Amino acid sequence: MLEPTTLTGQFPYLGLFVLLVLGGIGLPFPEDTTLILGGFLLGQDVIKPLPAFLTLYSGLLATDFFLYLVGRKYGRRVVEHRRFRLIISPERFSKLEEKFKRWGSLVVFFGRHLLVLRAQIFLAAGAMRMSAVKFIIADGISSLFTLFVMGGIGYVGGNSFEMLKRNYTRVEHAVIVGLVVLLAVGIVFWYWKKNKKI
Repeated sequence: MLEPTTLTGQFPYLGLFVLLVLGGIGLPFPEDTTLILGGFLLGQDVIKPLPAFLTLYSGLLATDFFLYLVGRKYGRRVVEHRRFRLIISPERFSKLEEKFKRWGSLVVFFGRHLLVLRAQIFLAAGAMRMSAVKFIIADGISSLFTLFVMGGIGYVGGNSFEMLKRNYTRVEHAVIVGLVVLLAVGIVFWYWKKNKKI
């Protein structure tokens, strides 16, 4: 089990929620990384499945809806706002506007999985006065996929980590043997190259 030396170790549920929120407002805490961490902690038995799901899912929806509300408040002016202009340019907004007119809620559903466009799409959805209910439904369903895929990656990694710990001695021996073989191959290759020049 992981040692409780960090925020996510001492207060794992609160820590995961805070990381999602901070990432959602633009700080360098990528959402996918936090979800993978959540799955890893689950695989290590640090957190329990149901509270972990509720924490991560509510964190996803809260941060997405926050961006939607910002877009809804500022409208098209969001591209002129000093802070949000870094997230979405006028050109990008115009392209997203066309996509929303054509595809509607599907832009939110599929766009949530595009790391680079995710925040831009949520801002644009609000700015274009997309129905809050439609946004929550599209984002809520799409978020389930994100949560299970990224959390699953972390969970598998957590279980693999446990297996590595249980088999540490064998792994250590395999690494040492591998290094010795690499060193021997390197020496033979160096010797061969040296003799070839002669």
